[in-house]
Amino acid sequence: MSARDDGSYMGFVGVTTGSSSIMEVFPRWAVALGLPTTRLVGHDVLPGSPGAVYHDLVSGIAKDPQHHGALVTTHKIAVYDHCRDLFDELDALATTFGEVSSIAKRDGRLVGAAKDPVTVRLALEEFLAPDHFATGGAALVLGSGGAGCALTYTLGTRQDLPEQIICTAIDEKSLRHHRALHERGGLDTARIRYVLTRGPDEVDALLRALPERSLVVNATGMGKDLPGSPLGPDALFPRRGVVWEFNYRGSLELLHQAEAQRDVRDLEVIDGWRYFIHGWTQVIADVFQVPMTPEVLDNLSALAGRGR
Repeated sequence: MSARDDGSYMGFVGVTTGSSSIMEVFPRWAVALGLPTTRLVGHDVLPGSPGAVYHDLVSGIAKDPQHHGALVTTHKIAVYDHCRDLFDELDALATTFGEVSSIAKRDGRLVGAAKDPVTVRLALEEFLAPDHFATGGAALVLGSGGAGCALTYTLGTRQDLPEQIICTAIDEKSLRHHRALHERGGLDTARIRYVLTRGPDEVDALLRALPERSLVVNATGMGKDLPGSPLGPDALFPRRGVVWEFNYRGSLELLHQAEAQRDVRDLEVIDGWRYFIHGWTQVIADVFQVPMTPEVLDNLSALAGRGR
């Protein structure tokens, strides 16, 4: 199967899109899937940019007939907050989560969807057993952006609920957004803590209080979009814990902290590679309306792995 390059392209809304592995991977995927383009164009936006920046960007995508649609990473909530009026349709998950991670076009209509709840669940199921928390363990999710919110929602709907789900953020607005999502989704918020963390010392204290077998997740963007780790240099992970770093590239400080304690603390340490694979393939399926069967996914994963 081959892609036909007709001058059109797909967009990628992020922070430093040019250094992402997807820039090399997408053309190979496009050929394998027979997409109408092999071109992926990055739209780099600084976190916290004015609303007009997002509005102009999404408006440009909508008006450009050569632009098939886009995947949104860091800016999912901002796109929803500042660009809702531009979408002809938002799926149920987009309105529940207050975010847009997939921008697609359907017969001249602009459609927004939230794919993180789907991709987070798919990635989580690959390494965390469905009964992992049945014998104990809590979940500490650092960061209240789109990915962190999707994960806590997924954890809060499991059959084997964690003893506690701890959500952190560095500002009250993000925590309020996080709580509001859980309330809209009908989660038992009595089991969930919402913690404002002002620095590594406060995060380290949360980490020390975790029971064995707890899940610790870096959904802050630190280690990729921002340098450093949300943890201090002396942070101690819970014994027999699972550490999930959502990033797969960058300085990855938290990942390296966990790897240094892997043997002594009996940790399972996972990076964000498979989350990256699921994230992109789900949006590509949405934008180009192609089926993403397990067989297709395995083939695309193998193609992507060549450049890792």
